[in-house]
Amino acid sequence: MTQAATSSKAETEARERAQAYFDSKAGLPPAEVRERAAVRTIADEWSAQEVVDHLLETFRPGVDELRCLLAGVRPPGAPIPASLQSKAPSLRPWPWLLDELRRSEQDVLDLLSAAPAGFAGPARAPIVMVVNVPDAAPLHWIQDLEWKAYALVSWRLHTIDHMKQIRRVLATY
Repeated sequence: MTQAATSSKAETEARERAQAYFDSKAGLPPAEVRERAAVRTIADEWSAQEVVDHLLETFRPGVDELRCLLAGVRPPGAPIPASLQSKAPSLRPWPWLLDELRRSEQDVLDLLSAAPAGFAGPARAPIVMVVNVPDAAPLHWIQDLEWKAYALVSWRLHTIDHMKQIRRVLATY
């Protein structure tokens, strides 16, 4: 069997498995879908909804901190807490969470687009760095970052890390 045929067979099987899953869930009542999306499937892990809530809650003050950095000013106050969430993450409507997250991301993109070419502001922002270590507790420390590193850590690496977390959670369904 050629590589193209093997790949095509694997793709067909993957699509069939996905379609079978979709078909099996089509008859669920909306309340059960909502309940399953908010459930914690892994002990000590946030649900997908709690992760998105966390991203939103950290992105909002992060936008203000990025504004400060781009103005050449150190953001006031303590760094954004590593496990920040709203007071009731499971009660926030999913569509609203996603819309707010998109708005926050657009705010970041607008700020980054407006940064002057070659801007190397002197200000640094403290950020709580969290690094996962295999077979050990995550490492936490406070790191001062210039605006470019701040933006990449806060919106790219942070999001990638939580996307992996959501994939782990969803894999248990």
